[in-house]
Amino acid sequence: MTNIAARLEPKAENDSVDSAFAPFEAKIDTLTAKLNAANDNVKAVTARADALELRLNRPGIAANDNVAPSLDTKAFELFVRKGKEALNVDEVKSLRVSDDSTGGYINSPDDFVETLDRNVKLFSPIRQVASVRPTGSGAVVWPKRTGGMTASWVGEGPSARPETTVTFGSSRYPVCELAAWVDVSNAMLDDSALPILDLLAYEFGEEFGYQEGKAFVSGASVLSPSGFMQDANVFYTPGTDANLIKGDGLIDLYHAVKTPYRQNAVWLMNSTTLGAIRKLKDTNGNYMVAMAGLNNTPVSTLLGRPIIETPDMPDVTANAYPVAFGDFSQGYRIFDRVSLSILRDPYSQATNGMTRFHGRRRVAGGVGKAEAIRKLKIATS
Repeated sequence: MTNIAARLEPKAENDSVDSAFAPFEAKIDTLTAKLNAANDNVKAVTARADALELRLNRPGIAANDNVAPSLDTKAFELFVRKGKEALNVDEVKSLRVSDDSTGGYINSPDDFVETLDRNVKLFSPIRQVASVRPTGSGAVVWPKRTGGMTASWVGEGPSARPETTVTFGSSRYPVCELAAWVDVSNAMLDDSALPILDLLAYEFGEEFGYQEGKAFVSGASVLSPSGFMQDANVFYTPGTDANLIKGDGLIDLYHAVKTPYRQNAVWLMNSTTLGAIRKLKDTNGNYMVAMAGLNNTPVSTLLGRPIIETPDMPDVTANAYPVAFGDFSQGYRIFDRVSLSILRDPYSQATNGMTRFHGRRRVAGGVGKAEAIRKLKIATS
């Protein structure tokens, strides 16, 4: 008989197999330890990055992109803080400075203008949708077509070809000037940690944007650009009710604009009007205004086209025009002559410890293609 004890003893080949796998198990343990250490490093780096991002997102802190400011930007900041007398020859040359006989204004550098224009758009929403171009003249003369084509079908044989009768006229957009001033304490100018250029860009951007917005909509004064709401060639559609805004009137306005312009059209209205329209429902009980957006930024749409809140549009009252619809990239033109020129005045407010900065901005604006824009009138006819 076979010895039972001998049968229960582990076989030698099992021992040899275990011993063969032992080095691999050791390597696996080593790799696992390294992977865990790498994960810990990733977590630590992520935590540091999150903390850095949190600090950079605090108010008044700007992200450092490690790009040194240009010579004209550095010279402009030095001019703002210390005056033109503090500039050396190269710094003066980098800035476009008018002579004292024309007021001693300094034209702002490109970096500053970009920041200013972003702030202007916050308060002048027409700039977001209109055609915006630079100009170097005191008035812009822009061609416009006043007569249509007369093409017709003809046969293969000899036959008279029709003459095209396209005729062109022109629109004139005079350049207008905006002016404002900002007082800054001398203590703030001495504080190098204070982002003084950002402060000036926001202050001038807010004021100029607010005034531009009013002018582009309804014309602020005889000295301002003309607005599309005051242009007699921009027609209206009745809103089907003498006092209230109605969904049928909005649908009529939508289809009153020619199809090619509807592809890029937007709605303009103020916040009060938008609030009234958001309460309108279709026959199925669905709201007419849809809310959608990217990156948690809501975008309101009406009949599939975006709504741009425009504070200077009128409220809903009898015979008012509270809504405009159309392709403003075709319908309204803006021409920038001077984004911002600044005159530094350290004297007039010296007894108050302040320096006054006079800003001026030159811009033209007016209707391009009137047929691309249409208004809604609160009326039955």
